[in-house]
Amino acid sequence: MQTSDYDYELPEELIAQHPPERRGESRMMVVDRTAGTISHRAFADFPQFVGADDLLVLNDTRVVAARFFSDDGRSEILRVEALDERTWKCLVRPGKRFRPGHTVIIGGCTGTVLSVCEEGGERIIAFDEAPDEDRHGHLALPPYIRRPDAADDRDRYQTVYARSSGAIAAPTAGLHFSKETLAALPHVFVTLHVGIGTFRPVSSEKIAGHRMHSERYELSPATVAAIRSSRRAFAIGTTVVRVLETCASGGELAAGAGETDIFIHPPYGFRAVDALLTNFHLPKSTLLMLVSAFAGRELILEAYHEAVRERYRFFSYGDCMLLV
Repeated sequence: MQTSDYDYELPEELIAQHPPERRGESRMMVVDRTAGTISHRAFADFPQFVGADDLLVLNDTRVVAARFFSDDGRSEILRVEALDERTWKCLVRPGKRFRPGHTVIIGGCTGTVLSVCEEGGERIIAFDEAPDEDRHGHLALPPYIRRPDAADDRDRYQTVYARSSGAIAAPTAGLHFSKETLAALPHVFVTLHVGIGTFRPVSSEKIAGHRMHSERYELSPATVAAIRSSRRAFAIGTTVVRVLETCASGGELAAGAGETDIFIHPPYGFRAVDALLTNFHLPKSTLLMLVSAFAGRELILEAYHEAVRERYRFFSYGDCMLLV
């Protein structure tokens, strides 16, 4: 299939630049995969769709402040992986300045470029002392949020159940849940640390030519046991889907930890996910392809066109879609 098969027109004013005033105040489109129907609800109605024997599966990764600016304001780095406390693998801007031997100062700490990664162009930077993340780190808000990160993003661009630090971007379907809503629903956790792949568009004309970046995950035996004993597993977000389907690739869900570069797109037979709560995704993105694999490309594109007509709010701080 072609990447262009997953395109749609989105007015820029529908891209949410801020979260709703309170968690859980978003709208929720409900797509019934069997009936092929689309209805409009509020996220406050979500518990009505969860049966007594159903189970929510959530990603407990915590977003870290991985974006840094040099003291002179001329450079920016995004830490994509800490090789150790003082040696980082980073995306950099402007790239032409960051040749091996180049130095950058962040919060008085000097970093030296050791090498340039051949495949992705990331730089390996060694610091004489690790920059203070609390003082100098910023959240790497997605580029379609056209403003700097603010103080309240430290809370709102983080799920209320985040506990395992390591993500660059938030598992945004979970942002809708308040502590009270979550406490009233049966749930378990997996971990997938969202990496730079979330910022990378599909650049190949054919989707089969796209290569996913690896992301670290963990699925515990206790979570596997709970899912096996449930009637339906509700994946809260595409990151959960990627963990569960990776760990079910052998035919049966099994606990494990490691890195996954799974790329889910039509046609695909799901083994571990029965329902999915997700936000709306960018045109021609791997995540739009994933939800199309789950509910069918035609139905998903129809739902997206209707969401535009109904003026839903899109992307990380936007409204959500429930696929049942």
